[in-house]
Amino acid sequence: MKTTLARWLDSDVGHSFRSSPMAMAAALIAFICVFCAAFAGWVAPHNPFDLSTLELGDARLPPAWSAEGSTKYLLGTDDQGRDILSALIYGARISLIVGLASVVLSVLVGVTLGLLAGFRGGWIDAVLMRLCDVMLSFPAILVALLIAGVGRALFPNAHESLAFGVLILSISLTGWVQYARTVRGSTLVERNKEYVQAARVTGVAPLSIMRKHVLPNVLGPVLVLATIQVATAIITEATLSFLGVGAPPTSPSLGTLIRVGNDYLFSGEWWITVFPGVMLVLIALSVNLLGDWLRDALNPRLR
Repeated sequence: MKTTLARWLDSDVGHSFRSSPMAMAAALIAFICVFCAAFAGWVAPHNPFDLSTLELGDARLPPAWSAEGSTKYLLGTDDQGRDILSALIYGARISLIVGLASVVLSVLVGVTLGLLAGFRGGWIDAVLMRLCDVMLSFPAILVALLIAGVGRALFPNAHESLAFGVLILSISLTGWVQYARTVRGSTLVERNKEYVQAARVTGVAPLSIMRKHVLPNVLGPVLVLATIQVATAIITEATLSFLGVGAPPTSPSLGTLIRVGNDYLFSGEWWITVFPGVMLVLIALSVNLLGDWLRDALNPRLR
């Protein structure tokens, strides 16, 4: 009996994946980043947040291949003597968690409201779509910056978990609109098809029709959009952290590491900010390439 992976590889989507070197390379890079972030405690050579292990005498060491570098720190150290490679692994974990959590929350809110607006129509559809128009009239990063700033002002001494919650909420509130509009458009098409009419005639409740019949048929575009939006959410989080209203300084993400290294960029310690920037680009680029491939693979017109 074939395993689930074998059946997927034999499917149309699996064949499209195997025949696309770009998709396989992007998947490999994304897998390595996610694996290292998930098992940072075992993969990272040092714990950059353990103050007892930091040595200020090792601060701002260049990468190991430089003349003044040390093999103990492959990518060098920052201004506090933290290993850059270890900081990248731990920082990527924070960025990925915030990005994935914000996208999941955006999908839940956007799909629910879009399904309700498209299926029920009437004043519910009008109110929700006008709300979407209002949200789209403001730059997403400005709304996220406002919410994150207000949250920090209201809870200046908040625990890290609350700070991350505010950060995830600020990104989610700017991302649900695209899912709502996409699902609404697909629902408007699906609600008039024969299988929905048959379910209504047989007395199936509207909530069951939306959940069991319409929802599975509108999730294709949502899956593609969510894949691409993960990269956008990670970049938004990095931007907020770079501006000082994102991840707490005690648990720096890639954006925080870039901001710290930016102060030393023109004094010769380029590795402090360049390597976090390269890590951020690799994660965002690999996820975007996977999203582009998934969009083409799920489009029957391109098969």
